[in-house]
Amino acid sequence: MSQTALLFPGQGAQTVGMGRELAEAFPVCRSLFDTANEVLGYDLAKLCFDGPAEVLTESNHAQPAIFVVSAAAWAALKEARPDLEPRALAGLSSGEWAALYAADCVSFADTLRVLEARGRFMQLACEQQPGGMLSVIGLSVDQLTPIAEACDIQIANLNSPEQTVLSGTVTGIEQAEAMAKEAGAKRAIRLNVAGAFHSRLMAPAAEQLAAVVADLPLQEPRIPVVSNVKGAAFESVAEIRELMVRQVTESVRWVDDVQWMIGQGITRMIECGPGKVLAGLVKRIDKQCAIHTIQDHASLEQALAQLDGSTEG
Repeated sequence: MSQTALLFPGQGAQTVGMGRELAEAFPVCRSLFDTANEVLGYDLAKLCFDGPAEVLTESNHAQPAIFVVSAAAWAALKEARPDLEPRALAGLSSGEWAALYAADCVSFADTLRVLEARGRFMQLACEQQPGGMLSVIGLSVDQLTPIAEACDIQIANLNSPEQTVLSGTVTGIEQAEAMAKEAGAKRAIRLNVAGAFHSRLMAPAAEQLAAVVADLPLQEPRIPVVSNVKGAAFESVAEIRELMVRQVTESVRWVDDVQWMIGQGITRMIECGPGKVLAGLVKRIDKQCAIHTIQDHASLEQALAQLDGSTEG
């Protein structure tokens, strides 16, 4: 009997057309988009299905949009396999809110509202203080830490043993790119993002988000949810309120998240939502862990074919 975890992607996974097939194939998925349109006050479904890409990419649109597609993927999976009971949930950055929703910690409508606000606050912070992010492949965190310190930037994402993302000022990122290459990095790639996510430049966004999260109705998660900040499961609602704000300015410890779940006996992970980024990272962290993705009707059918016929644990 396999121990299953669900994974939810974060900003950057958005693509025009996402969610369309799920909404057309499953009424339960279509209803999520209809609800989202009502809560947000604009046609999120049309934005997901038809774009334009430049509007979908804006943080205040991308974050709730990816969440709805992720929630739809999870809803379609639950309808097809009602016996599937995940033993852990995790999300990358904004995807962590989808994990909290899947754990019945926060309602669908409230998750939409907090993600719209989170994205809006982050977009504003990016405009107020320009920054960037740099993906470095082939250097360890120990090798990158002194580079980040020398350039006065931060380690934003520990994505896999081979890939770490740095975040900070434009000047700092430029300096870090040169230093990483000199230190022997296989690749150092500047990311096409609005600003310096998961760095101190997001402090104004974190302060604004704190006021929203303070009043957000939250319940104890029904399923363990792994915190990006801790690299382990949340232990209380109070901790969720604190760490979901700190997450905006602190490192995403994705390697620790995956290793914590595997340490709890997880042997299979299912990425629910657009793209396959998290599935790829899991493969680089632990090759023994089975991984599936669900983002449209075809990938759902493929995942169902791969799942065994026994009751999931």
